[in-house]
This record gives sequence, structure tokens and C-alpha cells, in this order.
Amino acid sequence: MTLDTPISLLGGLSPQVFMRRHWQKKPLLIRQALPGTEPALDRAALVALAATDGVESRLIERRAGRWSLRHGPFTRRQLPPLARPDWTLLVQGVDLHVPAAHHLLSRFRFASDVRLDDVMISYATEGGGVGPHIDSYDVFLLQLAGRRRWRVGRARKPALVPDMPLKMLANFEPEHEWTLDAGDMLYLPPGWAHDGVADGECLTASIGFRAPTRKEVGMHVLQRMLDGVEDDDGTGSRYRDATQAATDQPALIPPRLAGFAADAVRRLVDDPLSLNCALGEWLSEPKPQTWFDPVDALPGRCAVSLDRRTRMLYDDRHLFINGESFVATGRDARLMQRLADHRALDAKEVAQLGTSAWELLQSWVFQGWLRAVEAEAGS
Repeated sequence: MTLDTPISLLGGLSPQVFMRRHWQKKPLLIRQALPGTEPALDRAALVALAATDGVESRLIERRAGRWSLRHGPFTRRQLPPLARPDWTLLVQGVDLHVPAAHHLLSRFRFASDVRLDDVMISYATEGGGVGPHIDSYDVFLLQLAGRRRWRVGRARKPALVPDMPLKMLANFEPEHEWTLDAGDMLYLPPGWAHDGVADGECLTASIGFRAPTRKEVGMHVLQRMLDGVEDDDGTGSRYRDATQAATDQPALIPPRLAGFAADAVRRLVDDPLSLNCALGEWLSEPKPQTWFDPVDALPGRCAVSLDRRTRMLYDDRHLFINGESFVATGRDARLMQRLADHRALDAKEVAQLGTSAWELLQSWVFQGWLRAVEAEAGS
């Protein structure tokens, strides 16, 4: 992908222009972003996926003005009749299970991989939707089949309807209304209220982006940093109070101990290498309930590609893959970074890897994280 080249996916804007004008700023309606593209899966395949253990799915219904929410897995018999209006089946993380959905997600890699989250696909009957709501993350809403009417507006009064199973806005004031046909797409920044209603039977893909809170980042990174700290050897890093006088306030926490605690935290976060390593390991962790299929060793130094469930990142010093970190330098580091960026290496590039890097690739194959290109059909 050339970042300065206009593309139909973004309505004739280049990725650079889109990021500058719209990303996290204002909505963009894109007619025929992906014209003539076959849906990643049809209704029957989506229903089958919703019946699978380990796949997150939800069923939202509106009957006689009352909303209900149920969580899957669902058998086909547990779903309402197709002729009944006002219900929606939503299946999360479809890109982990369906190659076409993973390919769809890869089209949006003009944003950093650490921001890409997943592809959710919803099937709705006439009138189906989830009500007016706000997402805390960027989202592209791609119409796969059928038609859906979208009403969009700034959330000036983001109060929620009380006693509802869904986080539905109480005071939704739309500023725009569009009907999307198959191939059309709508981009919405975080905080923009929207309400999508099916105009007949329809399939819609939501390409969502990861937006962790400061608390979430801090909690996960600090925990990983603590996990990496060596056990105390008892010689100099333990708390000592040889000058502590006797006290008549035994329940009072000594100020010296409070200072010791503050210094311990400061020393932990003031180590940039440890912090960056912990951040990369956390960001590259696969989603919960993700499993890999181990495969045989590579048949020689052939072309390879990452499994669609693999998350691979890097910084100036480390490689990160599925929650693990490795230090790499020189040509091996450059080739591994290329693997992360392009999610593949050709046979010529694999042949340039040193012995240690080659053995590392083999270990990733055994874990199902990587495979020979010729084995990719259907993966």
C-alpha cells in the first residue's frame, strides 16, 4: 500500500490524507468503498459460527417496544424465525476464524497494527439494530449485503436510557442520515452517536479499533514489568530500618517505608527498556480463547507467512510475537521486522536469516504461529 496514493476504500482519499482530515476528527461516508466484493461469509455461515464454542456472539431483539440481549453460543433453533423483524445477531472476532474477514481487516493496516482490533459481522432482519449508541473507538461500518439506514450525530448529552440491557442513548439528536447499499462504508470517530436500522435483511461488518484506557495500559504493563523482576536476593534491595527508634504508635506506617515504596515504583517505571518490552508483549498477546494449530517443520528455507491469528510487532530493540519478546540485531532484525510489517517473507529472504533466527522461525512453526506459504490455502 502506497500511503500517498488515493484508494477507493477511502473514497478517493489517500491513507495520509484520510488520517490527517478524518481520523479521530469527523465522519466520512464512502460510496462503493468495496464495490462488487463478496461478503466474508453469508448468513448461514455466520449462524454456524455463532453456534461455535469460544466465539463471542450476541442476539438483540426488540419486541413490543422492549429490548432484550442474550449471549451465545446459539444453535439455529435458538434464533428467531427469519421472517420475524427487529432482531440482530452479532458475531465478534470473525477475522480469527474466516480468512476473507482477516483479509478485510488487513486492508486497514494504514493504521498501526496495535490499533486494529477485529471484524464484527451482524445479520439483521427488517428493522433490526442495537439502538442509538456511542463507541469509544474508531469504527468503519461496511455494508456487505442488503441495506441499512444510519443516523449519525455528535453526542452532546450522552445520558443512557435507564434499566436497559443495552447502553442506549436517551437523547439522541441525529445530524446526518444515510442509507448504505452493499459496498458502501461509513467511518465514525470515537464519541459520535449512531443508530443503524436494517432496511430489509442485511449483513454489516464493523471494523473496530483498539483504544485502551490509561488505567488498562498501566495495569497490564506494570504487571508484566513486575513479572520480569528477579526475586529479592536479600542483600540490598530489601527494606531496612536499622535506625528506627522504638515507637508508641505501632499502627502508624513508617514514613521511611512509604519512601522505600515510592522509590521501588520509580525504579520500575524509570527503566525504559523494561517498560517497552512489557508494552510490546502485552500488545502482541492474542485475544482470549485464541488457539493455534501446530504444524510440521518447514520443508527447507521456503517462503513463510504468519498465521492470521498471530500478532507480531517490533520496536527499536525487540521483536514481539503472541505475547513473547526477543532481542534481534542486524540483518536478522531487519528481516524479522519485514515479516511483521508484511506478514510474510519470500524464500530468498528466509535464506538470508542466520542460524538462530532460522531456528526461531522453526519454533514458531511448531507452535502454529507461522507456516509455509504453500500451506496457507484455507488458513
